[in-house]
Amino acid sequence: MAVEIRLSAAEVARVRLALSPLAETVLGVRAALGVGGHEVHRPWVREVQPVLAQEPELPLLRALLEGCLPSFLFPVPQERLPAFEAELAGLRVMDPAYVAAECVAALGAARAGKLPGPAVLLERVADALTRCHARLVAPHWGRMRAVLEADLGRRAVALVDGGVEGLFAQLHGDVVWREGELVVHGRRRSGAVWTVEADGHGLILMPSVFGWPDVIVDYSPRTAASIRYPASGVGLLWEKPRATPAGLTAVLGRTRAALLAELGEPLSTPDLAARLGVTASAVSQHLGALRGAGLVATRRTGRTAMHLRTRTGTALTAEPLG
Repeated sequence: MAVEIRLSAAEVARVRLALSPLAETVLGVRAALGVGGHEVHRPWVREVQPVLAQEPELPLLRALLEGCLPSFLFPVPQERLPAFEAELAGLRVMDPAYVAAECVAALGAARAGKLPGPAVLLERVADALTRCHARLVAPHWGRMRAVLEADLGRRAVALVDGGVEGLFAQLHGDVVWREGELVVHGRRRSGAVWTVEADGHGLILMPSVFGWPDVIVDYSPRTAASIRYPASGVGLLWEKPRATPAGLTAVLGRTRAALLAELGEPLSTPDLAARLGVTASAVSQHLGALRGAGLVATRRTGRTAMHLRTRTGTALTAEPLG
């Protein structure tokens, strides 16, 4: 089924980018349940499934996440990089009538009728997601956030270079922009079409780790329409860091030694940030020191700077002969 999101000229001007740690927690739990997600997340799923099995509200989470996802679990972020706690606070004060209606729409009246009342449901779900975030997502959030922020940087450049049309063109193969209308094609290419009205609130685009490789659309937005699209660089997220000689780490520090280990191939600053789970600004600072020492060379092509180890840097990363 295709989804059509109708946007007036004023709403196009309100297109913005944001992250949602709450949405990543919800989608991560769903992936760990074996319902959604992709094989690329298998290393993480194997790690967290024993932890998730100890969650006391696991039956309730399973009931909510095994089928269509209720929209109330995905409140629209009010800022570009919201804190998980801020999003969770918004979830706790959702209108109970809206929660009840969304449960019926997503699960059907029979299944929704077996759930607790909306006020109790919100409290129990919020508490469960707090625990799941702390135990499943937070230990990996540094690397995840680096991947998501790097993607936001790429989309911002696309917006500057090509306007909204250029931004939509690079978003995903299932997303097509026609004047005043954004069409998102589903996996099953049927003739059915669902129309979403932004109602003057605009559109929020959010990269997602655990939604990858799918595009997720809020079918019944209360405010701004929203699309969660697959973040670039997810394939590298669960790779184990390359080993570096212990002596090199002791001299350069963990991050600079890890940068040298990664730079056996040309990589951009966002790529390095995603691989190491640190911010792009931190990577830039460390690269400056490594360049000053003659260990890294940087070449700029257009807006992109590519970095590579020098011969001296490569010699330092080699394991010492026994």
